[in-house]
Amino acid sequence: MWIYLQDRFVPKEEAKISVFDHGFLYGDGLFETLRAYDGVVFRLSRHLERLARSARRLELPLPPLPRLEAILYDTLKRNALRDAILRLTFTRGEGEIGLDPALCDKPTLVVTARPFTGYPPEYYRDGISAVIVQVRRNATTALDPALKSISFLNNVMAKSEATKAGSDDGLLLNPEGYLSEGTTSNLFWVRRGKLETPSPAVGLLEGITREVVIDLARKKRLPTEEGFFKPDALFEAEEAFLTNSGFELMPVTRINGNPIGSGKPGPITRRLHQAFKEVIRER
Repeated sequence: MWIYLQDRFVPKEEAKISVFDHGFLYGDGLFETLRAYDGVVFRLSRHLERLARSARRLELPLPPLPRLEAILYDTLKRNALRDAILRLTFTRGEGEIGLDPALCDKPTLVVTARPFTGYPPEYYRDGISAVIVQVRRNATTALDPALKSISFLNNVMAKSEATKAGSDDGLLLNPEGYLSEGTTSNLFWVRRGKLETPSPAVGLLEGITREVVIDLARKKRLPTEEGFFKPDALFEAEEAFLTNSGFELMPVTRINGNPIGSGKPGPITRRLHQAFKEVIRER
């Protein structure tokens, strides 16, 4: 495996950063997870635009977006990959101990790629399980979930709790008790024929796949609502699914040990997933 580190490609064994990197010390940095299908990175411009917005908020000097795009494609090429998951990590860089961003002269850029063709078919046939965890999503006034920050402990704790509960994933509520998102994904459900999903105002990361799904639903004239929902709304659902770059649309058929709807992936989930796959082919 070849890793892009700072300004060159190095073998995996030689890819090392300083122990004084503020990403390592303080979680001061950002990342993007992207997916390539047949050599084309899906919605690349939208990923990079989101990264740029976050970098501006953190006052991180991001390289020009065309340069980042070239590096991502070079990473695919160097690793001879066409279907892959890429991760771009951008930190404050190396500096003396201390929280002041001015202690770091130069940010650290790392890009990795690994082969990926999707999850096993049975996941989509049978669905996965989820549990509403006790860990709450970060408040927007603290560490805003809209930032795709490498400070990921909130998500790690939620995932650990879900695993201990015997579920595939955890669903987080915001500090006020409204449904927010999964540990690495956005949450949707169908209730009384309407597609519902938490509003960004609840405190969540606006996923690129989420964006595509909402657009597809509206184009297909499927009633869609982004709002503030308590867990009861989810328990009344006929269908539910999670979205991210790897999942695409992943059916959720059990929550807190109880079946959602029939306990099988529903027709609207399947319909939207098929439409999503058509978008991929048309890219």
